Amino acid sequence: MFVRSTLATLAVLATLAGAAAAPAQAADNTSDSSQAFTFGVIGDIPYGAAEIAKFPSHIQDLNADKDLKFVAHVGDIKNGSSVCSNEYFSYIRSQFDTFTHPLVYTPGDNEWVDCHRTNNGAYNPLERLDKIREVFFNEPGKTLGATMPVKSQANLGLPEDVRFTKNRVAFSVLNVQGSNNSLLPWTGLGKTAPTPEQLAEVEHRTDAVLAQIHQTFADAKRSNDRAVVLMQQADMFDPALLADAAADPNTVSGFREIVQAIVDETNRFDAPVYLVNGDSHVFAQNKPLAAGSPWLDIYGAPAADNLQRITVDGANNAVDYLRVTVSGNNAKGADVLSWEKVPYSG
Repeated sequence: MFVRSTLATLAVLATLAGAAAAPAQAADNTSDSSQAFTFGVIGDIPYGAAEIAKFPSHIQDLNADKDLKFVAHVGDIKNGSSVCSNEYFSYIRSQFDTFTHPLVYTPGDNEWVDCHRTNNGAYNPLERLDKIREVFFNEPGKTLGATMPVKSQANLGLPEDVRFTKNRVAFSVLNVQGSNNSLLPWTGLGKTAPTPEQLAEVEHRTDAVLAQIHQTFADAKRSNDRAVVLMQQADMFDPALLADAAADPNTVSGFREIVQAIVDETNRFDAPVYLVNGDSHVFAQNKPLAAGSPWLDIYGAPAADNLQRITVDGANNAVDYLRVTVSGNNAKGADVLSWEKVPYSG
């Protein structure tokens, strides 16, 4: 179980929040702040040889959607049973470079957390995370594809954690992972419990995520934003985990602090909050922390009725992208965001 003293955590969070709030490249698009816009979301793609072959065509479908202001990839650029090679990372980066829209990407567990597996190459996951950052985040503060400035946590060593605001909607992209937020043992390396270096990485990354969540909401409240959109790989409310988590809440212990932070901030924010994730591969739209949800007992959290979760299709279900529309400034409340699945052409 991942545990820290409350005082130590608060002290670290205060330091990180200050760092996250330090001056960074401007990320507000003010010239069209009153206009409606759309963006695309994909995740858990491409999975396996057949989907890798289709990936360039899928990117072209997204490029052809000229109304998109940006595209977000919420992680997992490979399946969980293939090698995490430098060559593969370079290939996916070359494909990402063909996006004509700004591309916001957050890593998934398949490209680093799970790379200890023998069929993944038996890598040290932390070395793979370093490589992911080298290949995909070599220019912190800028998106892949077309350039859009974002506020990055590069000063904390997490260039993948970024924030930006558009049309009074605050976006926050977070490195939150499957495999219980990377707390499962590296069995492919012969480990039966988390290693000290593994725990240190989880602690540092989680503290940075918490700091960014708090800073995102603080800025959103100060700017009177109409909504907050959080994006990450991990499905912290995966239906497939529900029975195990109900029997043993430690199954999802790596998410507890993050869920609590989201609940606290959602309940203090007088506007909708959206959590967009991949990981579980099947499109879903629900309120996982509404009153009566079994997840409230699992996480020991109060209800957060204003939190809307959206899971994007992925893996074998990655036959479409999610097209999200943000209404103009006259829309508030539940009418700010709407979405539809758009099938790929092939």
